[in-house]
Amino acid sequence: MTIAQTISDQESGAGHLNSNIQEGFDRNGIAGSSAALSSVLKTVKKVSLSDSSVLITGESGTGKELIARAIHRNSDRKDAPMVVINCGAIPSELLESELFGHEKGAFTGAHRSRTGRFEIADHGTIFLDEIGDMSPDLQVKLLRALQEKRIERVGGTQPIDVDIRIVSATNKDLLSAMEQGEFREDLYYRLNVIPIHIIPLRERADDILPLIEHFQNNLSQRNGHYTPKKFSKEAFEALMKHDWPGNIRELENLIERLSVLVDNETIQLSDLPEHIGIRPSPSALPNVTSILNNGIGFNTAVEQFQRSLLIQALEQTDWVKAKAAELLQMNRTTLVEKIKKMDIKQEPQVPFI
Repeated sequence: MTIAQTISDQESGAGHLNSNIQEGFDRNGIAGSSAALSSVLKTVKKVSLSDSSVLITGESGTGKELIARAIHRNSDRKDAPMVVINCGAIPSELLESELFGHEKGAFTGAHRSRTGRFEIADHGTIFLDEIGDMSPDLQVKLLRALQEKRIERVGGTQPIDVDIRIVSATNKDLLSAMEQGEFREDLYYRLNVIPIHIIPLRERADDILPLIEHFQNNLSQRNGHYTPKKFSKEAFEALMKHDWPGNIRELENLIERLSVLVDNETIQLSDLPEHIGIRPSPSALPNVTSILNNGIGFNTAVEQFQRSLLIQALEQTDWVKAKAAELLQMNRTTLVEKIKKMDIKQEPQVPFI
């Protein structure tokens, strides 16, 4: 069974879902043929024709930035810049300067004036990723900028008019954050004019095979010596049953890993990483009866479950330890100690055979 054959069978049944989307719509980089993805793309096509703010929600690795880029690329603003800023990756004390710019001497180290991302994105789109990580103080300033369509640089006194479209994204529950006083209600409704939710990959398994073909084609373009591989029936079934805690990003990383580590033309079940091909998904609770019947001690069972839980959290957060610790509700230092103690590594040193 080849990937191309399997995808062809899928697309013959899903073609009617995509026919209305593809006409006059640029979905470059977005692979998949599931009904769930088709529904999202239909919404994207509609909202691209407006200037309304869009809030994209979904787990880490589901492709929120790709959807944001599709909105910009299909809009009237496509010839102007799309500026991306990760609100969770920049310290809160620096984020204001990144967004709005600063004047010379505004703070220690500000040796010259700097243009902010809002000015750079004028007449275009600004994508605020991980908006749920923005500090409450900066949320107030962002709300004012959106309401007045003008900004002030840090240390400046002159207002600067900006014409931008806001697309934001988060993997957090902003409604819960609002209840806890961590996210402003007025800003939430300003950003959430058009909501788009991307469901996780485990709930749209029909997209797995088109994504594999897409990633293998990308590898072929990057490396002219690479030949797309086939998958055995058992390997396909394992991929379809996997929970994919890291979603599309996890699948992409896996395909690249297999392209390097597997020499054979066909990928077998034994070639897949242990947590996909052999042991149960980390998200599943261990079978207590099986543990007892196989003589696995309490400490060993607990350690195995902890290891699986840590791996899932790391993969879901793209191996950013601070975010994984937050997801696990533990201190980052505790997580780092456990990773070191259990010898957990991001990439396997040798292929699984």
